[in-house]
Parts: sequence; structure tokens; C-alpha cells
Amino acid sequence: MFSNLQSDAFLRKREHMVQSQLRARGIRDERVLNAMMRVPRHEFVGYESQAEAYEDHPLPIGCNQTISQPYIVALMLEYLQISPADTVLEIGTGTGYQAALLGELASQVYTIERYIALANSASDILRRLGYDNVTVLSGDGNLGFLQRAPFDQIIVAAAAQNLPPALFAQLREGGRMIVPVGNEFSQELQLVRKKSGQEIVTTLESCRFVPLVSGAPSGEGENSGR
Repeated sequence: MFSNLQSDAFLRKREHMVQSQLRARGIRDERVLNAMMRVPRHEFVGYESQAEAYEDHPLPIGCNQTISQPYIVALMLEYLQISPADTVLEIGTGTGYQAALLGELASQVYTIERYIALANSASDILRRLGYDNVTVLSGDGNLGFLQRAPFDQIIVAAAAQNLPPALFAQLREGGRMIVPVGNEFSQELQLVRKKSGQEIVTTLESCRFVPLVSGAPSGEGENSGR
């Protein structure tokens, strides 16, 4: 009985999130809105944060990382214009919430996380929730995943100083990439399209993300994940 009441409470919060934070603020892509309605965001945060899971702000997930606010996630997904047959690369898995949304929208998702503890947690949660079309990898997101390139879309959930050249190289012709660009004090969300091999960049709005870090996978904070 308690479990059912808890599930009903989370469902009501998710409905409120979609209506008041997303649709009311201009998100129009029904596939994105439906995905946000289906994916249980509370499953991707720690127990201590579950009461806030559907509020419109980031939440800590361990390893000095955060899960992004629902609105900015929905905005990024809407701009990517993902089709059901697409293959998507995500940089910065966190605990897997955005990867689950991508799994709802695309045919195949590859997601890279630098922190091993987060990658393991995300893989466990995604498997438990049935997202068999999402593959979680530990690695340096700046390098992308050449083995499965090119990708129809690439989404970067951490701020790069500049557009990572390896990621742009792995974007198919006509594909779209969305990436926060800037430093810890000033960032802008950029939509990058590939046309005749060239970058077509559109600046969307100011944003605030954790930095995109280069280097080998890190075991830092292995006990502080979810």
C-alpha cells in the first residue's frame, strides 16, 4: 500500500513537472514531453533527494556532479530533433536520467561517463528499468566513441572550453550536436550542425554546467554515487 501511494505521489509530481515546468515554458515536442512523463527521475537520484526529484533545479549525484534541471534537459532534447531510428552519443552519463530519455526517443544510445562509480550506477539503474538500447561506457568524453561513429546526434552534458574536435568529427553529415561552451563563470548552450563538413553554430541561451574534464576514467568517489 505504501509503495502504491509513493508511486502515485511521484506520478503526480511528474505530471506537474511536464505541465508547469516544460509545456508552460515553451517545450512543444510531444515526443520529448511524453518521454519526460515516462521516465521516473526519482529513480536516478539518491534517496535523500527524491522528494525534490521533479523540482526545476539540478541535484547532486556524487563525485561532485549533478543531474541537470528538467527544463534544460527538455530544451536540449527538443533542439536535437531525435527520430526513432537515430543513433545518439551522450557525453556525461551521470546516473543515467538523460540517457533514459534518449533511450525513449532514439533507436540506440551510447553514453560515456568519466567517473566509474557513476557509470556503474547508471548501468545498473538503466538495466533495472529496461533500457536495453542504452550502452554505458567509462572513458574520456572528449574523445567520443569512434567505434560506433558517425552519430545522428551528440549531446554533451558538461561544459567544454571549446567545441571538442573529435566529437564534431564523429557527427554525421547533416547531424546535430548540442553542447555547453565556456568556463565556470560564463557558458552558453550551442547547437552545432554539420553542413558540407563545416560547423554551423547557433547560440541558444546562457547555462551552467559542470566542466567537461579530459583524462582517463576516474574511480574518485566510488562510494558516493547514487
